[in-house]
Amino acid sequence: MSSNVDLNIRPGYDSVISEIANYVCDFEIKSELALDTARNCLMDTIGCGLLALQFPACTKMLGPVVEGTSVPFGVRVPGTNYRLDPVKGAFDIGCIIRWLDYNDTWLAAEWGHPSDNLGGILAVADFISQQNTAEGKEPLKMKTVLESMIMAHEIQGVLALKNSFNKVGLDHVVLVKVASTALVTKLMGGSKEQIKDAVSQAWVDGQSLRTYRHAPNAGSRKSWAAGDATSRAVRLAMITLSGEMGYPGVLSAPVWGFEDVSFKGEQLSLPQAFGTYVMENVLFKISFPAEFHAQTAVEAAVTLHPKVKNRLDDIKAIEITTHESAIRIISKVGELNNPADRDHCLQYMVAIGLLKGDLVAEDYEDDVASDPRVDELREKMIINEDKRYSDEYHEADKRSIANKIQIHFNDGSSTDSIEVEYPIGHKRRREEGIPVLEKKFMHNLKITFDEDRCNKIYNLCCDQGALEEYTVPDFQELFSIEINNF
Repeated sequence: MSSNVDLNIRPGYDSVISEIANYVCDFEIKSELALDTARNCLMDTIGCGLLALQFPACTKMLGPVVEGTSVPFGVRVPGTNYRLDPVKGAFDIGCIIRWLDYNDTWLAAEWGHPSDNLGGILAVADFISQQNTAEGKEPLKMKTVLESMIMAHEIQGVLALKNSFNKVGLDHVVLVKVASTALVTKLMGGSKEQIKDAVSQAWVDGQSLRTYRHAPNAGSRKSWAAGDATSRAVRLAMITLSGEMGYPGVLSAPVWGFEDVSFKGEQLSLPQAFGTYVMENVLFKISFPAEFHAQTAVEAAVTLHPKVKNRLDDIKAIEITTHESAIRIISKVGELNNPADRDHCLQYMVAIGLLKGDLVAEDYEDDVASDPRVDELREKMIINEDKRYSDEYHEADKRSIANKIQIHFNDGSSTDSIEVEYPIGHKRRREEGIPVLEKKFMHNLKITFDEDRCNKIYNLCCDQGALEEYTVPDFQELFSIEINNF
């Protein structure tokens, strides 16, 4: 036989894809901690979406692709009166969730925001539930949404533990697409084989480049990229369930597979079995809408604010000691061109914390950034790496996100070094953090709803048993409004 031919023997499914499908179909969630954390995650994620509706740059992305379109069993987008097809509904929910970079975070070899998957999960659960009701069947309950969130978190987070997509220039939303595809295919009634087929389609897709997150191209696409990924997952699930085939060797195929084409020949690995680890250990952004590697830096800056607010002109240097990932992702100098540029700049976020004693979403807008003191402070910053911080960032029993700040003055004096190793959203600070998370949720509810609706939603979401038994359509109706105000 000639050697100039391809051996056309179709392989079995790559093990990573098979393990995802087995987990989604066979694993039983028994962890009360995971379910409780998922409830808090649901609250926080939807609250972030409601807050994002205050920003026109976000709301211009929302609504039907063609104005005036109506669809049966339309998906509700929290805080709006939209009823959309499930693909665009997933995009819109995912878009508002991620817009302000204020929802949960997972940090490992790859970074990401596992609650981004809620866009597809909630949209499909709403759509399916309305279909079920029309056919005389029971709608899905919110416990199914919470369990789906746990599984999506787990798939995205475990894949992120050792596989660094950022190092090959790919954005972490590839993992949103993969995790969402698995869960929404299951929610739509897909079999284990169909879940494998659909997940293979997610890997076949061309994946997003990280260029919109980094200098010199940082821009607002990073705020809707996850919505795009989770909506693509819904579309791929629907295509698969129509009978479309999958691609078993999509990851491992020589020359043409994902690992050779997009991962520099490295093999994707699963360093631990899927369970409930990721949801139990997820990081919440509670205090500040800041890229997570800067959360502790902003907390340190806010602590220093009272000691420097009246001595800004006397500052000689601002010494920031941080970890390698923060330096690689968010340390930047030079002109910052837009809010997306600023909320991924360590120096900008620290400057705002020192100046104002706080950091809110509006602080990334042009009117705040135009204050000349911001850039004056940025120019005085010195960034150093602490190897211990970098090491403990990766240690499974720590997962620290440490930063330390010390201010040096022209007269030779200095402030104390303020070190914060674990942000308030870390598992090690749950007891301290959850009350603040609940306060954040109520604040975001009050932006959109009257007091009675706020209290009804808040009380429901704080009651684990009641929330789990609530139907998805009733839950979605709680967050709908009659008229859009944007």
